[in-house]
Amino acid sequence: MSIQLETFNESKVIDLRSDTITQPDIQMRQAMFEAEVGDDGYGEDPTINLLEEKASKLVGKEAALFLPSGVMGNLIAMMVHSNQRGGEVIVGHKSHILLWEQSGASQIGGLQLREVKNLNDGTLDMAELHEKLRPEFPDPHEPYTSLICIENTHNYCGGTVLPIEWIDQLGKFANARNIPLHMDGARVFNAAVHLGVPVSRIIKYCDSMTFCLSKGLGAPIGALLTGKKSFIEKARRARKVLGGSMRQAGIVAAAGLYALENCVERLADDHKNARKIADAIHEAASPYVTVDLDALQTNILLVNFHSSYVNTNNFVIDLLKVDGDEEDIVIKKIRSTAVRVAQINDKSIRIVLNKNIAETDVDMAIEKLKYVIGKIGS
Repeated sequence: MSIQLETFNESKVIDLRSDTITQPDIQMRQAMFEAEVGDDGYGEDPTINLLEEKASKLVGKEAALFLPSGVMGNLIAMMVHSNQRGGEVIVGHKSHILLWEQSGASQIGGLQLREVKNLNDGTLDMAELHEKLRPEFPDPHEPYTSLICIENTHNYCGGTVLPIEWIDQLGKFANARNIPLHMDGARVFNAAVHLGVPVSRIIKYCDSMTFCLSKGLGAPIGALLTGKKSFIEKARRARKVLGGSMRQAGIVAAAGLYALENCVERLADDHKNARKIADAIHEAASPYVTVDLDALQTNILLVNFHSSYVNTNNFVIDLLKVDGDEEDIVIKKIRSTAVRVAQINDKSIRIVLNKNIAETDVDMAIEKLKYVIGKIGS
């Protein structure tokens, strides 16, 4: 949904819709400018080769493949792990793969997605998972279970971090059933920073993982798919047929290298800023607007509304409205600030902190949120 922003010449826009809106800083742009490039179609781009080598070592897998997007990474993982068309992939009912990837698994990969309930922390309901797994040797009428997919951090559950012990148990269970386990780790570095462990520990029992460079890490383009060498060799072939094989792409790979070397630890700042906004909304003590402080772990904050009293769409519009016609300088500054957020449904919005949001932006966003919340019921 596109909402027209009413502005005047002193207005400020603070964009909290997603961490995909980040802009490369001057140091990252310099790295891109200086990147040594070659033809990656022939495997001759030295910067891409360096990025893939660094990424695989960083996450503890044998190999990695640079891709334009995480969506492509998830699709390739499903296609390669499933070996042939007609398989069934287990996904959470709130997963990005199911809700936001245009059913590429079925549309392109010839695979069926089967939902299992996501619990509030992003894990899968294991009783339901057991029930929905196909037999090892299914009836000729049935598809076979070709893959299980999990998501970490979990976007639709509010940036929650999957417990390592749960991932370990699921991985061991899947391995015993000869079913691969893939992680959509778009924001897995947020999970690693929250837990204080390396990504390699988180995905120890996962057969593959996709992670994004273009979200909290702040690169403009790109994702990496990681796994065994044999898996990545097949993935490289699948990338070609999907149109994801690029040429002198070291220019953007350089941004990814810079991000991995300089932008991981700073993710803690985004987590801290998300907490600061959540605490402010909680302290406002509105009966109509709430946040779950216990569920907040990373840079994604879900704000919930009492839908009988709050029209969520109108709330989003009110955050965007700016008005400089005010004598009080403090109120004028608040009212001249536009805050962009993402509407999830008629009961909630999503706020995502990122590297382009300064502490002063956080403070102003809080004031605008409090101002709009304060108008509810008045």
